[in-house]
Amino acid sequence: MLGIFLDTETNGLNSKHNRIIEIAYKIIDLLSGDELDSYSTIVAQPESVWEMSNLKSLEVNGFTYEEVKRGKEEKVVAAEIIHSYKKNNIQKDNSVFICQNPSFDRCFFSQLIDSDMQDLLNWPYHWLDFSSMYWALSLKKAANNHEFFPWETGFSKDKIALTQNLPKEASPHRAMNGVKHLILCYKSVVGFPFLNKK
Repeated sequence: MLGIFLDTETNGLNSKHNRIIEIAYKIIDLLSGDELDSYSTIVAQPESVWEMSNLKSLEVNGFTYEEVKRGKEEKVVAAEIIHSYKKNNIQKDNSVFICQNPSFDRCFFSQLIDSDMQDLLNWPYHWLDFSSMYWALSLKKAANNHEFFPWETGFSKDKIALTQNLPKEASPHRAMNGVKHLILCYKSVVGFPFLNKK
């Protein structure tokens, strides 16, 4: 089974008005932890889109319009992702997306490749939520060992990292930083069953 660890940066929180400005992912074998592929790019947007930016979102990711206007066009990014997924045989029955906030990332990812095309390409429709994984595992652990419940520790990715003695995600937030931090947290909380067993 393959995991597509994916993160996006956008110029706002509303996918009806805002657009994706950066995307990154790593395709990881969920048994061994081996990295099979990696992709990261800034996505170009016109000035009219940039003018609708949410300033708080831009504070978090630190993007400027000078960076964004030099990115790749959406159709080019879509073609590169399609090529990458085809090369790695990404299919519904052998892959899942794993994100910190899949409801957010999926909306903006679909701006590049819409749901109908994803279905036509037989891509996975399961977008797994890392925070929910932590919630379920820590809830069971707390009940068995009288440890902290997830609402006591917090379940943002940075707060989960703190429970695992891991660093916070680097700032400003960039998509590949988010992907690398997500994988680090996933490895600590969930793990790769056959890691180091070759």
